[in-house]
Amino acid sequence: MSESQKVADRPDAAPPAVNSVDRFFKISARGSTFGREIRGGFATFFTMAYILVLNPIILGSAKDKFGHQLDAVQLTTATALVAAVMTIIMGVGGNLPLALAAGLGLNAVVAFQIAPLMSWDDAMGLIVLEGLLICVLVVTGLREAVMHAIPQPLKQAISVGIGLFIAFIGFVDAGFVSRIPDAANTTVPVQLGGTGTLTGWPMLVFCLGVLLTIGLLARKVKGAILISIVTMTALAIVINSTADIKSWGLTTPSWPDKLVDAPDFGLIGDFDLFGAFSAPGVGVITVVLLVFTLILSDFFDTMGTVVGISAEAGLLDEEGKVPNLGRVLLIDGAAAVAGGAASASSATSYIESAAGVGEGSRTGFSNLVTGGLFGLALFLTPLLTIVPLQAAAPALVAVGFLMMTQVKHIDWDRYDIAIPAFLTIAVMPFTYSITNGIGAGFLAYVVIKTVLGKAKEVHWLLWGTSVLFLVYFAIDPIEQFLGAK
Repeated sequence: MSESQKVADRPDAAPPAVNSVDRFFKISARGSTFGREIRGGFATFFTMAYILVLNPIILGSAKDKFGHQLDAVQLTTATALVAAVMTIIMGVGGNLPLALAAGLGLNAVVAFQIAPLMSWDDAMGLIVLEGLLICVLVVTGLREAVMHAIPQPLKQAISVGIGLFIAFIGFVDAGFVSRIPDAANTTVPVQLGGTGTLTGWPMLVFCLGVLLTIGLLARKVKGAILISIVTMTALAIVINSTADIKSWGLTTPSWPDKLVDAPDFGLIGDFDLFGAFSAPGVGVITVVLLVFTLILSDFFDTMGTVVGISAEAGLLDEEGKVPNLGRVLLIDGAAAVAGGAASASSATSYIESAAGVGEGSRTGFSNLVTGGLFGLALFLTPLLTIVPLQAAAPALVAVGFLMMTQVKHIDWDRYDIAIPAFLTIAVMPFTYSITNGIGAGFLAYVVIKTVLGKAKEVHWLLWGTSVLFLVYFAIDPIEQFLGAK
């Protein structure tokens, strides 16, 4: 959208409000109409509704330390409930066209980094704790201070690394990439397909899904990811009913006996706020670093999203400030708390809200529409849980690409920035750990700045965090030295 269009959307003399709802949301004052807000609400929902499928698959495919898995139907209910409630609260309290739901990337941290170390209750307790700490940072004004401590290129590198990690998960979940068995006696760790080649109907569904998704994205079709998921699921159902297929993996694409069912709220409230600190074999330092990783990921994604959506909607003031920023950030922090309390992982603001802005949304009224549609989804869980991994995984690859685009903002000619950024990006997928990538990047940044005689450029908060990461990486020799092992 051009700057002239944005200005045109906000006339100098705003027309009088039509009614009290118009006055409350400032619909006419912001140059919008009820029709635009409603269209924008639908557009935002359909561009982010894929999370109702992906979040249960990502969280449901992981096991905690004790081998327990979360129920897919209950995860779908929790995901829809948190998205509905927090999106509406953001609309009413923040009056921005900014929808919220379980954050991709954050749910990967929970599923593949945190849950294997402890129980699901303990893991979700860390999400609640993270949200509470973000709220404290907002209230005390420390959020901006921490923001300034992390160099912008490292923030962008974290997004890129998470994107590659998510894409790798998509390839693995679909079976496009598989681990070579130890019995093969080879130094190559992974391979194409299950045997070095792509075989089977499920793999065809995944490959076609990737091609369809990237084609729709290239054409800039609104709802490209959701369209791909729905189309490939329909194809998978047809294939499953006509072909002899041994296994689709976790989810078999067969038409359910009923499309509508009562939501299952069985996961709501299943969290232990401080249980992780007493979890056997974890350690306080590891827990602290995990919480920091969650805060960091949630923290900066939200700031970028809020500013980006507000700018696109033409809502920034003359000084470039976001309206109601304090309330918006507080609601976003509360969304993380709600996501953990519901076992849906941390909820955060969605950049897909830009789709609604593109359709004309300028106020929080569109959130009532988006939130209402998420509420309706609560009763459609049988329909939403027939999606096989092969139909949903292309979305992970696509989201990985979208997050990868941040790489263009990194100055690769400055080695003091480029090397830490590279390590951040590379270590995440190569070690299957977001925490490791962040730690490698921070440590490399501090070391290089010190070697170049620029140690004073490193914020003291970054020094403190890097020390924690140093302990984290060296925890085994430290424990041996102290006789703890």
